[in-house]
Amino acid sequence: MNPPPIDVQQFLDENRFSPYQWLILFLCFLVVAVDGLDTAAMGFIAPSLVTEWDVSKAALAPVMSAALFGLAIGALTAGPLADKHGRKVVIVASVLVFGVASALSAGAWSLWSLTAFRFITGLGLGAAMPNTVTLMTEYAPRRKRALLSTLMFCGFALGSASTGFVASSVIPMFGWRSLLGLGGLLPVTLAAVLMLTLPESVRFLTWRAASSAEIARILRKIAPLPAEETLTFHLSGEAGGHSRSSIRSLFSEGNAAGTWFLWITFFMGLIVVYLLTSWLPTLMKESGVPMPQAAVVTGMFMFGSMFGTILMGWLIDRFSTYVVVSISYGCAAVSIISIGLNPGDVSLLRVLVFTTGFAMGATTTMPIVAAQFYQIHCRATGVSWMLGMGRFGGILGASMGGILMTLGLSFRAIFLGLAIPAILAACAMGLMGVYYYFRKGNEPLSEVFEGGDKVRKALGLQSKVPY
Repeated sequence: MNPPPIDVQQFLDENRFSPYQWLILFLCFLVVAVDGLDTAAMGFIAPSLVTEWDVSKAALAPVMSAALFGLAIGALTAGPLADKHGRKVVIVASVLVFGVASALSAGAWSLWSLTAFRFITGLGLGAAMPNTVTLMTEYAPRRKRALLSTLMFCGFALGSASTGFVASSVIPMFGWRSLLGLGGLLPVTLAAVLMLTLPESVRFLTWRAASSAEIARILRKIAPLPAEETLTFHLSGEAGGHSRSSIRSLFSEGNAAGTWFLWITFFMGLIVVYLLTSWLPTLMKESGVPMPQAAVVTGMFMFGSMFGTILMGWLIDRFSTYVVVSISYGCAAVSIISIGLNPGDVSLLRVLVFTTGFAMGATTTMPIVAAQFYQIHCRATGVSWMLGMGRFGGILGASMGGILMTLGLSFRAIFLGLAIPAILAACAMGLMGVYYYFRKGNEPLSEVFEGGDKVRKALGLQSKVPY
């Protein structure tokens, strides 16, 4: 008699988080860390470019936004590819692309050559992040999914924060090209490691009806399995298939409203993040703060984001996601206003920028929220399209800093205006929660709202079977 089929998600939920899963988390952590380092690099080399190439700050706008255009296009294309061909192949290829392109950026001879190389770098970056989030989500047990995914995503904050400290050391000694060269060497080396050690998503393999031997080989690295050669595997609540359009699914199966709310929230959040990471050193320098101190203060933003992301991951596993994220964005708006009201106090700015980064950790959790919201057949697409659409907010934020400074707006005016997108992000996520709690005849779609069980029971609502 053949043994009953093994539910892969139930297997992951019932067993402890194994050393093999920690390895997967660490590898994904390294991917987003080098992603964060490269993404933040341009903010630290911008003052050197202005001096060395004798260009205006406004002329740097194409360079600052080129990678973001690449990020958007890379994310929009990588998700459907990963939902069709698998997460691992897209991750490895994308890391290799942005590593090589970053190394080429170090040899740029003009603004336009640097812009072209940064665009190619963005293509790789945009493809890497959504698929690492998706892969980590699909290897994590439900009870710790948000926390483990946010721990992995802290690599981005750590990489971005480290850029400030690395930049303050290497740029004065070796010039701005050294930072981009380092940003190329690390991911190229990492791509080789990933090719040898990173597994494909076992949930994706199960959904695509891969061989039982391949699935069993991966699961045995997590926990023991019966020795029978006739083992079979399945995913509860997910039918295997190949014909459904992952893009079309974002606007069907009850996903449409959530898709729009996720896009708006992430778009607004990235306006704030990219204006700060791209232009805060220059803004502070213009207000009279020495560049080394400005770099350290900017680094505090990403360190704050790292700690805030960990806390929010813990909270999301226990409480309603929309409440956690909405409150966080609201707190970010208050902190941003406080920065604008205190432009000259460097000691206070360190605290306020750290606090802002802590609250803006909500933006870092958004790919995790999206990964939990969408079904497996469109999950990589859902995460990557949210990232892709949101990147246009990043493009706006990265471009508008130089433009606003050229127009002569003060430090205070820029930061008071920057509070507006943070407030809009808080409202969008709050409305998403209200919609999925109260829409007539429907219940929350997935575990993104699992923390709200007590509220749901009080309202007489029942939870849908999670993905």
